[in-house]
Amino acid sequence: MGEQREAAVIVVGGGPSGLATAAYLHHLSIPYILLEREDCFASLWQKYSYDRVHLHLAKQFCELPLMPFPATYPTYVSREEFIRYLNDYVSHFTIRPAYRRSVEAAAYDATAGKWTIAARNLDSGELEDYRSRFVVVATGETCDPSIPEIEGLGSFSGEVLHSTEFKNGKKFEGRSVLVVGSGNSGMEIALDLSNSGAKTSIVVRSQVHVVSRGMVYAGLVLLKYLPFKWVDSFVTMMSKIVYGDLSKYGIHRPKEGPFALKVKYGKYPIIDLGTFHNIKSGKIQVLPGIRSVEGNNVLFENEKEYPFDVILFATGFKRSTKEWLKGDDYLLSEDGLPKPSYPDHWKGQNGLYCAGLARRGLYGAAADAQNIANHIKKLLP
Repeated sequence: MGEQREAAVIVVGGGPSGLATAAYLHHLSIPYILLEREDCFASLWQKYSYDRVHLHLAKQFCELPLMPFPATYPTYVSREEFIRYLNDYVSHFTIRPAYRRSVEAAAYDATAGKWTIAARNLDSGELEDYRSRFVVVATGETCDPSIPEIEGLGSFSGEVLHSTEFKNGKKFEGRSVLVVGSGNSGMEIALDLSNSGAKTSIVVRSQVHVVSRGMVYAGLVLLKYLPFKWVDSFVTMMSKIVYGDLSKYGIHRPKEGPFALKVKYGKYPIIDLGTFHNIKSGKIQVLPGIRSVEGNNVLFENEKEYPFDVILFATGFKRSTKEWLKGDDYLLSEDGLPKPSYPDHWKGQNGLYCAGLARRGLYGAAADAQNIANHIKKLLP
């Protein structure tokens, strides 16, 4: 272990939440060190997202603090445009992450009143020591790819991959692909696959709301003026008018409204970009949950069995924060999400904070960054 590095704040994670926090700390002239385990900032966007992905919400709901999107950007920002924006953001606020640093332990020293952080330099293999008065966990909701345990999956003779490995559907033309996971990524990947000539099926186990971009935009605007329940009722009614009865395609709507589910459980509605046209036309087959896998054959909960060449898991992520964060029983739960309720979710004890973990998207991450930096500023001499 080499010499100890110290700053007022250690920010763990160089995704949008970490960058937003670093920018606001810079704005308030608070010294910090940003640790990032990958070799670039926003690695999910730069390395692990598919080509056609766009921000699901209009750009005014996705800006990071202190720097709006360029006026020339479209309402719904593409992956390439967002990465360009983040590049400009990093340059503008002189953000220089310490890359390839994987935090292995962070613990509060009550005697010294400071945090001690041990981070592995993944290039040299050395364990580096950092100290700070404050720590911001900004590792993101989408931290480590997750694939569920399925009976017989190890026997599958085709290709198995996670959505983070998918770029586009071109190489899957003519192949039979099963997408597991019916969130926005799964639905959009299924659309890309079906439009690229793959024989596409998708597993839909959960009840989901299906809305358009316009419905979400209208809902977000109306929430400023109308009660929550009214907006949910309006958006649900519009979905029924536009999409009709989806149950005949194997898709069922929840009883709670789309915004209620987002706030209570962090569950996003499906923002349709064409997937449901392909479902209705038969280009995408909807299937229930998987019971087991044997060779190339997949058995589903409806007792039907189909062969596939590829199984693609769009089953989200898990968070490993609690593996390295020691002694915190207040702020983060075992799955790495905040225990305190919104809007006090970002503030822990002994100078511990979290940014971008409240399941409120980039808009929430930007608010967290501002709150954290302002709170730290008040505590500094």
